[in-house]
Amino acid sequence: MNIDLNCDMGEGFGPWPMGDDEAMLDIVSSANIACGYHAGDPSIMFRTAEMAKQKGVAIGAHPGFNDLHGFGRRVIRGDSPAEIERMVAYQIGAMQALAALAGHKVTYVKAHGSLNNMANEDMDLALAIARAIKGVDASLVNVCMPGLLMEKASEQIGVKVAREIFADRTYEDDGTLTSRKKPGAVLHDAEFAAERILRAVQDKAITTVSGKRIPLEIDTICVHGDEPSAVAMARTVRAKLEANGITIAPFAKAGS
Repeated sequence: MNIDLNCDMGEGFGPWPMGDDEAMLDIVSSANIACGYHAGDPSIMFRTAEMAKQKGVAIGAHPGFNDLHGFGRRVIRGDSPAEIERMVAYQIGAMQALAALAGHKVTYVKAHGSLNNMANEDMDLALAIARAIKGVDASLVNVCMPGLLMEKASEQIGVKVAREIFADRTYEDDGTLTSRKKPGAVLHDAEFAAERILRAVQDKAITTVSGKRIPLEIDTICVHGDEPSAVAMARTVRAKLEANGITIAPFAKAGS
């Protein structure tokens, strides 16, 4: 069995770093690179793509709201679906340009933070993101949570998907992530998270905070790079999966 391990990275800005991208790139198989809106800048985008290329790691555009102060995790309303579509397309294009400059290629897109969460609650927004991806490059894969609106919107207009679960987050009974405002929403115990992920991959199902089991297809696993425990978490998750015969590899051919 193969599974992809991805991480959000390139999320510093100017002289301010965020996470240990170099260490992460020795562990993960795919890097979701911030595109300058919620985090990142042209130099960081280029360096991250360059490092990923050197380490044989696939890269994707990680577009978010124009929200440096809130790290893209604030709910921002008021933009029309057409404006969201152009905003996402703009960020994908910027990442493609800097990846090309680094000798690498963007193969997928993963919406960040509140943009991603809101799209799973609003079909018009989900369709706007899917249209942006298809309009820029129809070969790009949309990384999205299984069973939710982003996956449905992508399938509706013919955008390939890779279904993602999170190693360091808990789930509600509707398949969405537990709000970060709630205690325990973010997991910090690497061994606990790794065992939980192993069960999810083997069983093709996640278990929610209430104990409900939700069957699903899984193509990729995310570890958030901005958490202090991120590197240890990713290393432990990878080791646990590999020890149980699961190979870590990019999902380039795993999309539906």
